[in-house]
Amino acid sequence: MTQTVVTLGAHVFDVQVRPVEGIPEGQGAALVEQIRFGPAGTAAATAVTLAKLGAAVRTAGAIGDDPIGDLLLAMLARHGVDTSLVLRREGVQTSASVLPIRPDGSRPAFHVPGANLAYAPEDAPHEHISRATHLHLGGPELMGGEQAARILAPARAAGVVTSADLLAPGDPGVLAWLAPALSFVDYLLPNEEQLLGLTGAATPQDGARALLGRGIGCVAVTLGARGALVVTAEETIAVPAFDVPVVDTTGCGDAFSAGFLRGLGLGRPPREAAVLGCAAAALVAQGLGSDHGEFDLAAADAFAARTAVLDVA
Repeated sequence: MTQTVVTLGAHVFDVQVRPVEGIPEGQGAALVEQIRFGPAGTAAATAVTLAKLGAAVRTAGAIGDDPIGDLLLAMLARHGVDTSLVLRREGVQTSASVLPIRPDGSRPAFHVPGANLAYAPEDAPHEHISRATHLHLGGPELMGGEQAARILAPARAAGVVTSADLLAPGDPGVLAWLAPALSFVDYLLPNEEQLLGLTGAATPQDGARALLGRGIGCVAVTLGARGALVVTAEETIAVPAFDVPVVDTTGCGDAFSAGFLRGLGLGRPPREAAVLGCAAAALVAQGLGSDHGEFDLAAADAFAARTAVLDVA
């Protein structure tokens, strides 16, 4: 059975600049090696990597009726993502970020939420979602748990596997804001900082178990250079990261989400799905932007088979 995925939520146009060690004062200027742009956001970036790995992907959300939106749609289409479910909003700009990339690959962000805030449950393509095998909701905190539940609940009722990833930093207020939707999420895919902030837990394992108690089926949390942790009611699985030269961490979490979900769609057990997720993240980390790398599923599997893992003990 073909895996068909609808990614719904945040669509962002990223401008990346590297390397940046500081912002020039006043009217000063600094020479850099590279400036590029690409598709980003927890819906759009996840869609790109899912398409690279062979899933049939449609993405849904809201962008502006502006030139940035035109470019974003063109870049998504270039990667094989169906953008026919993306809505254009007049008078609102497409969400965008400027990312000054530090020499170590980390980056702060200057961000405009834009049209991402102009999407509501009544905009969701429920009929198309019900015919998919999987719904990935990127940034449910932008609309809140009650609104997100109006998208997730009918998808679950139709037999669609659901997942979600977050944009916002975690804190207990965000968890309360999302609470009405959590029981409709099969897989939650936060990073470690978000998970610990949401739950106030001391460890990722404890945080994941706290979220399982809220009705989530599985928590797969990314741990940066330590890899990922997958926690279900039955087991806790640690998967190490791969040892690669990191250029830019932008989109690595979205790439992990895509690889993990693609692995599940192929019928792989959670450990193998997480290995594919870590491989996708490592491939993306070696270049600039969420869409870095011309890899496919075979290349990602081959990379995982031949590449050493990091020793972070």
